[in-house]
Amino acid sequence: MSDINERISKVVGDNDVVLFMKGTPLFPQCGFSSRAVAILEHCGVAYDSVDVLQDMEIRQGIKAYSDWPTIPQLYVKGEFVGGSDIMMEMFEAGELAQLMEDKKVAKAS
Repeated sequence: MSDINERISKVVGDNDVVLFMKGTPLFPQCGFSSRAVAILEHCGVAYDSVDVLQDMEIRQGIKAYSDWPTIPQLYVKGEFVGGSDIMMEMFEAGELAQLMEDKKVAKAS
């Protein structure tokens, strides 16, 4: 499992914002992933995504890595933020935009 943790750590460390999701931002494969993408798009930040459906090791490994049972999962500047429900709560409260600003996340181009 350490090899998969290293792969996940590299992705999380190499990207300011990364969303582990089912599908891609253009073609989300579940409603929760679709909602997470919509939230990030609305925030207007640059982000990367990982399609967990393409890699079973990542799909299982990310759950252990974060100690969070569901996908999608959002990471900002190496820190686990949460899944789509937490993203929605933070977005509605203005906390997600504030987090992105505080962490100096780049705007989408």
